[in-house]
Amino acid sequence: MSSQPTSQKRSALEMTNSSPAITNNLPQDTTSRPALSGRQRGSLRTLLTRSSPFANETGSLPIGEFDSSVGGAIQVTSNAKILVVGAGGLGCEILKDLAMSCVVRDVVVIDLDSIDVTNLNRQFLFRSKDVGQSKAEVAAKFINERCPWMNVVPYHGKIQDKDADFYRQFKVVISGLDNVEARRWLNGMINNLVEFDEDGDPNPESIIPLIDGGTEGFSGQSRLILPRITSCFECSLDAFAPTAAVPLCTIAETPRIPEHCIAYAYVLQWAKEFPDRKLDTDSPADMRWVYEKALERANQFGIGGVTYMLTMGVVKNIIPAVASTNAIVSAVCVNEAMKVLSFCSQSLNTYMMYMGSEGIHSHTFVYEQKSTCPVCTTHVHRMTLSPGTTLNALLQQLCDGEFRLKSPSVTSSSKTLYMRKPAALEKATKGNLDKPLNELISSGEELTITDPVFHDTSLQLVLTFE
Repeated sequence: MSSQPTSQKRSALEMTNSSPAITNNLPQDTTSRPALSGRQRGSLRTLLTRSSPFANETGSLPIGEFDSSVGGAIQVTSNAKILVVGAGGLGCEILKDLAMSCVVRDVVVIDLDSIDVTNLNRQFLFRSKDVGQSKAEVAAKFINERCPWMNVVPYHGKIQDKDADFYRQFKVVISGLDNVEARRWLNGMINNLVEFDEDGDPNPESIIPLIDGGTEGFSGQSRLILPRITSCFECSLDAFAPTAAVPLCTIAETPRIPEHCIAYAYVLQWAKEFPDRKLDTDSPADMRWVYEKALERANQFGIGGVTYMLTMGVVKNIIPAVASTNAIVSAVCVNEAMKVLSFCSQSLNTYMMYMGSEGIHSHTFVYEQKSTCPVCTTHVHRMTLSPGTTLNALLQQLCDGEFRLKSPSVTSSSKTLYMRKPAALEKATKGNLDKPLNELISSGEELTITDPVFHDTSLQLVLTFE
């Protein structure tokens, strides 16, 4: 028989029955719900105060030694500050799981996006009244009110706006980002924070584990990145196919599919109609305008299939999301965070794949470090080109080739060849773009390539002439 007092039983039952009735298919306002009690939420304290035959040091990727004494693992975990990057479908699940772990208190969440009505079917921390507001701020407010033991601090903005000192304060970073470029930048930042001793070995105190999660439909992945020790996100860039560009002439003259009509509306028509204003993808009015223009274009060419949801997906590059996939992947991410903080169990080494469309199973494998990775190794790259190749052609090759750069700048040992920022320096070096390389450098000279996708990391390239 339960020893719980009758009054507590009645209180718990009343809390269970206090949920408001659902009157439509949108999530309802639940701000009136009381905070969760300790009995409802459980605790990981029991797990962290017992010795384990599967402690972290026994795994294939040992990080630290598990201390099961009172005040050991629990103290370390409860004092840790965690950064959650992204407050979308995956980010909402991560925040919920961290709160329900009950051993983490201080969390910071950062996200640039605002809440759209299409988010409400799976991003359960948001309600219809929140549409148009900051995802990070609403998610933090919801968690703090529902789970009073939590202290979630929101930041609404780009991850690129924060400096190294901001990221240096965290013990673990959990990424729930939905685009490759932001993940590359975050990976570069975290790897760049690692300090080395006089022997060239990484200082363990400067290593901030990065747990990267991602979902697409019924598939998902989670990986543990130990900067400068394991493979990093850049090492696996080849696994992400580059976005196929659609020729502008096809969009403008011979559209064949609904996506072409949508691209015409937001790439060409918007710029013509509103030359002084950038399209706000979070504005329902702007997105409605794009949808209506795309529909007109589709009707003109007899193309069916243009919908508002498809318009949102094309313009905002939305990947179809499944709530259960987000739940599974976030659980793995938070599980790894608990293990890397407390050392209570063996860490993932290093990659987990979930393929829900093929069955309820997943598998793990070691993603090997790429020996030529420009982020987590000090490899000097080599390239051979014709001496008549222009600097602009070299930069284009760096963008289109294996490095997939976005806005590269280049310097030699003696001078700046081309620098995109500041504007004055870009203007002074722009004339070099059309010059052949043999007028700018000598064969065998080492160049330093910088690009926003690498944060402060540079690519070393030795260029020789044929």
